[in-house]
Parts: sequence; structure tokens; C-alpha cells
Amino acid sequence: MIAFHFPPLAGSSGIQRTLRFIQHLPTFGWEAMVLTAHPRAYEFVSDDLSREVPAGVTVKRAFALDAARHLSIAGRYPGFLACPDRWISWRIRAVAVGLELIRDRRPDVIWSTYPIATAHVIGDALQRHSALPWIADFRDPMAQEGYPANPRVWQSFKRIEEQAVNRARFSVFTTPGAARTYRDRYPESSGRISVIENGFDEESFAGLSNDPDLCQPLNPGAVTLLHSGVVYPVDRDPTHLFAAMRQMAGAGSLQRGKFKIRFRAAGHDELLRGLVAQNALEDFVELLPLIPYRAALEEMVRADGLLVLQAATCNEQVPAKLYEYMRAGRPIMALTDPHGDTAGALRDAGLDTIARLDSSQEIAELLGRFVEAVTTNRVPLPNAEYVARASRREQARALASLLELASAPR
Repeated sequence: MIAFHFPPLAGSSGIQRTLRFIQHLPTFGWEAMVLTAHPRAYEFVSDDLSREVPAGVTVKRAFALDAARHLSIAGRYPGFLACPDRWISWRIRAVAVGLELIRDRRPDVIWSTYPIATAHVIGDALQRHSALPWIADFRDPMAQEGYPANPRVWQSFKRIEEQAVNRARFSVFTTPGAARTYRDRYPESSGRISVIENGFDEESFAGLSNDPDLCQPLNPGAVTLLHSGVVYPVDRDPTHLFAAMRQMAGAGSLQRGKFKIRFRAAGHDELLRGLVAQNALEDFVELLPLIPYRAALEEMVRADGLLVLQAATCNEQVPAKLYEYMRAGRPIMALTDPHGDTAGALRDAGLDTIARLDSSQEIAELLGRFVEAVTTNRVPLPNAEYVARASRREQARALASLLELASAPR
């Protein structure tokens, strides 16, 4: 399993996909080995998830640098050092280490996972050298209209995705919309494109529902919405949310001391501080730093509501965090396109608390209803049957089935 996002990397929900597959695949007859990057390549590290890597799992770390931190002068570095991404240096040693693993351990399948495109570059190289079946786990679309913005990087993404879809035994996406797009884009490979959603890990939530301390609200006396994770400036832009809050505060429908939004580990705090100041919302918004994974789950369970931000540019994606939100069993307010996959997942879970991320009017109307429903305990919660299907264990079962197909004689 070739994965850049792996403990001790901190601050990315993408770690969960590989880590939980590794934990649950043995139940279905598969043993995983991991090829990842040296921790120096990670901007933020934490040991809290390292302890959850199962004992006995082979983890090989190959030399890698982050061009932005290790190869820049005065904050600038040549473009070729970041094409397709800032960790292309990982490829050089990772291919050699991967070939050693293949020679010594004779695996049945190679699996690589995006969103670090270099992982697919490594997977492609190992497949060509070994002739082993390869599963390319895209998760989300790669080359999209206007993304990546740099034309050279876009061409690199396009070339990598074409090679992966054409050469891999299976290509995997996390949403039906993404899979549909790629079936249309590569019709000759449509029969080899599958969906394995993200999910939550039940074991990570063990004991949370029985802890009396977790019954305490985040801000006693104030309805508190929590956004846990990165706020991307474009794809999760809170500009219209803050404009709606300013309008509501001015009209008296949001009162100081009675309502707050907490952003945990947003990753773009300076941008958010500017928007908060611009809208005079200092009394309504909290910006808090990264905390260990277990503590982040505890915070979700204590929140009065959980906030999703997802622009229409991401209609073929569902934030991995959404599944943890659903398992936390708290009300969810989603600012997203009602026609996208995120809204579809929410409706499948029985939730209709959705407004467009780019409509201040819709957000104000929804936020007013949502706060009132939370206050009177009338807000809908995620459907238990849907939540059960979204466990990481069930997704590992689906991957095991795909691994069986990939490794079967053709």
C-alpha cells in the first residue's frame, strides 16, 4: 500500500483511509505492507495515531523532501521540484524500496492512493517493473477544469491519471459522482472503475458515549457549531457564512454570548481572522489549533452542531470528515450545493439541513432554523442504518473483494 498520508503525519483526515484499511483487511484475509514517506516530509507530525498501526505490519519509509520547506530560497523554488506535487523527490527512493519489498515479500497486489499524485507515479513504476496487478485509489478526481491552476501541473496530473486508469486493474473513487465522471472520461476503462466510500472507525469512538465529561457543552449557554478540519480558501470559503452572520447579528437574531462557531485546525487562520474582523464577528467565532485525533472526536461529540463547508466545485467529493460527523451523532448543518455528492450523502442519512455555500440569504435562513431546532431539541440526527453502513470495516470488506478480483488469474 503506497500512501503519503500515514502516521506520524498530523492534520489530514486522509490518514484514516489507509490506516483503517490496514487494521481491518486481516479480518477479510489480507495482510498489508506500507510504503510511505520519511516523516521529514511532513509539515506537522504527531504520535497519537502511530500507536494505532497494528503490531507486525511492515512499514517502509523512503527518503522524501518537501520542496516548499527544504528546497526553497527566500520562499521560492523551481517549478520542476513541485510537479506533480512538492514531494516528487519521494519517487526516487520509494521505487527502489518498493522493488525490494516486491522481491522479498512477493505481494499479490499493489495499491496506491491519491491525493498526493506522486503515490500513483510510484505505483505505476512498480507495476511496470513487476507486472503485479495495481489498484489506483484516486479517492477524488485529479485533473479538473481549472484545477490545478498551474498549466504545467495540470498536464502532469492529466498524464498521471490517464496512465493510472489505463494501466491499473481497478481505479477507485469515494463518490458515485467522481466514478461517473471518470467512466464518461475513459469509457474503455469504465468496467474497471469502482466506488469505495470513506467512512468512520467504530473503534475510535469506543467509550465516548459513556463518558460523563462529554455531556458538557463546548460553550455553556451558547449554541456552538464546530467545523473540524481544514478550511480551503476556495472550496470551503466561509465568506458568505460570515456575511450571513453579520446580517443576523445586526438584526438581533444572533446574540453575543448565545451563539458561536468554532473552527478547529482550519489551516488558514489568517484568512479567517481577516474575514472575522471585516464582519465584526470577533464575539461569535473561535479559531483553535490542531489537537490529537481522539480529542477531536471528543470535541465533535460535545458540539451542539457540526458544520460542513463544501463548494459546488467539489460536487463529486464528500469530505472524509462527514462520516465522523455522522457517527458522532450530533446535528449537522451543511453549506454545499444541493446537487452535489455531499448533499446526496446527507439526504441518504435522512438530513435536509442544507444551504448553498455561496448564498448568504439561504445560509441566514438555514442558520436561524438550525439554531432554533437545536435549542428546542427538534433537529434531525443521522439515520442509524446509514451510519452503520459507513463504517471503515465495511469499506475494508469492499476493498478485500476488489483485491480478490485484482489478484485472480485473467
